[in-house]
Amino acid sequence: MKENDFSARVLELLQSKQYAALHRYLDTLNPADIAEMMDDLLSEGQITQEDLPRIFRLLPKELAADTFVEMDSDLQEALIAAFSDRELREVIDEMFLDDTVDIIEEMPANVVKRILKNVDADTRKSINEVLNYPEDSAGSIMTIEYVDLRPDMTVKEAFEHIRRTGVDKETIYTCYVISAVRKLLGLVSVKDLLLASYEDRIRDVMETNVISVATRDDQEEVANLFAKYDFTALPVVDGENRLVGIVTVDDAIAVMQEETTEDIEKMAAITPSEHSYFKTGIFETWKQRIPWLLILMVSATFTGMIISSFESALAAQVVLTAFIPMLMDTGGNSGSQSSVTVIRGMSLGDIEFRDLWRVMWKESRVALMCGVTLAVVNFGKVLLVDRLLLHNSSVTVPVAAVVCLTLIATVFFSKLVGCSLPMVAKRLGFDPAVMASPLLTTIVDAISLLIYFQFAKMLLGL
Repeated sequence: MKENDFSARVLELLQSKQYAALHRYLDTLNPADIAEMMDDLLSEGQITQEDLPRIFRLLPKELAADTFVEMDSDLQEALIAAFSDRELREVIDEMFLDDTVDIIEEMPANVVKRILKNVDADTRKSINEVLNYPEDSAGSIMTIEYVDLRPDMTVKEAFEHIRRTGVDKETIYTCYVISAVRKLLGLVSVKDLLLASYEDRIRDVMETNVISVATRDDQEEVANLFAKYDFTALPVVDGENRLVGIVTVDDAIAVMQEETTEDIEKMAAITPSEHSYFKTGIFETWKQRIPWLLILMVSATFTGMIISSFESALAAQVVLTAFIPMLMDTGGNSGSQSSVTVIRGMSLGDIEFRDLWRVMWKESRVALMCGVTLAVVNFGKVLLVDRLLLHNSSVTVPVAAVVCLTLIATVFFSKLVGCSLPMVAKRLGFDPAVMASPLLTTIVDAISLLIYFQFAKMLLGL
């Protein structure tokens, strides 16, 4: 069923006050669909803020908690304001710790204070521990709700332990084997346990070659491990290899989406936003965009200085001016192709700084092939279209040669800059995505003009 059908049905039952039927209908929906449907109905003005808690209270307890996790922070804050302390406790009790921490990080101080007041002391302690980890680290996205086993347990004892404790865990498929002092010894899957004999010891069936991450490892590197090894969960250890939590695949996917969005925004010269497009106000959008626009505008001064220094040459051959936009755009596009490809490879772990010369060697050959192809096509276009069809007598064979040779050189140097700049930036500790747009644009534009005017001086005698 389509999302519009969900919304229409819920709205129909709500307006006719058929709450029992609405309760049964909501129980058949996915939490993510319910959250999105409530957000759409509210943003479109079909329901009010007062209707939100009314719909939410019709959800079964577990479904309500799952739906609450899927909601935007604005809806969550509105619901928390409408909740009684008892309702707030019930929702938090049904949520996993990492989801609770994510919500707390999005809420204003007064809401955070109320949430912490309505959790028990142990949960509050765990929340504070996770909040103390650096932002964007493995520790900040992990959950402490996992199944741990001891190596001397039998398979039968392990199953009994899973049945007894697994109901409150985020995942029970992968179980982690720890020592008496919580050092990570290995892991075992439920499949391994099912295929083993009840009398077997966990130490005999567990996998000891365990890939783990440290609490302070970058979350993007953690997410890349999920993509590389097809994990469903990944253990998080402290400096003494003690198991402190796990990162699950749903959190890894959220990180991938967040990091990809952030990189795209940076490469488009936009300061990253924590909110969706329609949730971001006009003033905030202006603040995200104007700094980079100012930087790009000021950087264009260098381009203007180069053009000014060759005013006499342009005055002698005015036709050269008509080809400047094409040359600069082609150079920028060529550099962006290489830059985006390299940044993507770096984010996936395929490209390291030690690969710089290999990358430049490959890109130089690709650049030469692209440049020659563009030059040949452009030579024919300049002579056929500009000279013959448009009857522009200023477009001569030497002028066409200047433009085409500039194309080859511009594409060549632009691709070399585009592929090397992100790698050098990362080596120096800068974000490669930030360097992709402003600095690349400035460098390539300057290179294009300098090459153009040097060829013009040599071939046209300017």
